[in-house]
Amino acid sequence: MKVILKDDIKSVGKMGEVVSVADGYARNFLIPKGFAVGASTRNIKALEHEKRVIEAGAKKVRQGARLLSEKISSMTLTVKAKAGEEDKLFGSITTMDIADALKAEGVTVDRRKIVIEEPIKRLGGYTVTVKLHTDEAPELKIQVVAE
Repeated sequence: MKVILKDDIKSVGKMGEVVSVADGYARNFLIPKGFAVGASTRNIKALEHEKRVIEAGAKKVRQGARLLSEKISSMTLTVKAKAGEEDKLFGSITTMDIADALKAEGVTVDRRKIVIEEPIKRLGGYTVTVKLHTDEAPELKIQVVAE
């Protein structure tokens, strides 16, 4: 099935391209999620106008991601957790804990966009990556302290 992409889809194509994908992939994922529209003659004619609108929206999203990236990379987040002997935490610091601490600082980020390389199970300083956009992935410094 031929579809027109409304957004960049990894391993499928870029925004505004007409691509051929499996019928089920188009009907069950791309079109319902709003990532694509069917490539009918009517839609192809409307593509030029939509392309300008989509590019303007993508530009705003990139600028917003860039500003948020600068803010995140300049901050050091302090997360409090209960710790026992030898600075071991009771449990671990999760992406949800980091997202909640960021929200308390005034930065709203989806917890699924936070990438922790290895589990945080001790007190100390750590660095995690926040994937805001395909081009923007700032590193956030986290300081884990005892409650």
